[in-house]
Amino acid sequence: MAGPITDKTAIVGIGQTAFGKGLPDSELSLACQAISLAIDDAGLSPGDVDGLAMFSMEEGREVDVARSVGLGDISFFSEIGYGGGAGCGVVGHAAMAVATGQCQVAVGWRARKRAAKTSRPWAQVSRRITGHWQWSRPWGVVRPVDEIAMLTRRYMHEYGATRDHLANVALAARKHANRNPAATMYEKPLTREQYMEGRWISEPLCLYDNCLETDGALAVVVTSAERALDLPHPPAYIHSFAQGLPRQHQTMTNYFCEDPLRGPAWACADALWRTADFGPADVKVAQLYDAFSPLIVLSLEGYGFCERGEGGPFTDDGNIEWPDGRLPVNTSGAGMSEAYVHGFNLVLEGTRQMRGTSTSPVDGADTCLVTSGEGVPTSALLLRK
Repeated sequence: MAGPITDKTAIVGIGQTAFGKGLPDSELSLACQAISLAIDDAGLSPGDVDGLAMFSMEEGREVDVARSVGLGDISFFSEIGYGGGAGCGVVGHAAMAVATGQCQVAVGWRARKRAAKTSRPWAQVSRRITGHWQWSRPWGVVRPVDEIAMLTRRYMHEYGATRDHLANVALAARKHANRNPAATMYEKPLTREQYMEGRWISEPLCLYDNCLETDGALAVVVTSAERALDLPHPPAYIHSFAQGLPRQHQTMTNYFCEDPLRGPAWACADALWRTADFGPADVKVAQLYDAFSPLIVLSLEGYGFCERGEGGPFTDDGNIEWPDGRLPVNTSGAGMSEAYVHGFNLVLEGTRQMRGTSTSPVDGADTCLVTSGEGVPTSALLLRK
């Protein structure tokens, strides 16, 4: 059943900076660079932009961005919370604003600097016993990886998943990155033996189960489907958008719900497919949020590509690899091997798949699922040609 914004808007411009560690530019500078590149890519001028959407973690950067990039009068601006869960939400809010006439051209972005020591969880001492952290940080669950490690161990116990299944995820991402010159791991292959020998970060998760730490920025331009037809690149239509926050949810650890392995992906998927003209069986490529490898396994189940407990085996036999996999996943290398910028690079890779410009283009893919963080209140997009 078509939703109120189905195919009414499209991503028409994309831009990204170089990725690295300790880049000299500020977050604001990186944001402005990526936004300017996206506007140029769309064949528009800064003055055409009258809508902004961003992560709340960038702390009120709209004014500085609008002034520095030279944007026009802004009639819509929005900030989405929950870190990695926000990426698709940023694009979805931009699409809703355009579809409802709040603005005509919207920009969504994420800029991130991870070189600073103050960005690390263990540096945030004053926050360890506030909010939801009071149920984890004082008891040694200090980092996000520790929280996901607990869920992973539970999943392995419940369903018999193995480290080989997690390795399948890491190896697929690395193979895709090895074809992507913009990826951090472009010329750095990974073998299963290397994976198995990787040092523990938080058992059962080793070094290669974790995303990268990256400085960089990415941006997209969203406008109406009608206007998109007059712009330089094939539009990536925003077919469906949803956010998901399940009842009785506890961020990351999920202590309070009856089933801690049924995360926000399930609530988000229900809303996403409800307003789509097709289902999971029709999706031939997916960009799934991958701060940690087990999130891919959980997302495959949550978004309906397999049944409960089948996410691990789904990754066997190259099923998530390009070019011959049943569902190639994270074809740019994503957070684990391209760059980790809170998952916003997944939106750009989904757009490239629809344009046919991905370095791992999936034959016959006329739609792409893009998801944001599993474990936190999340969001997802269905893009189509």
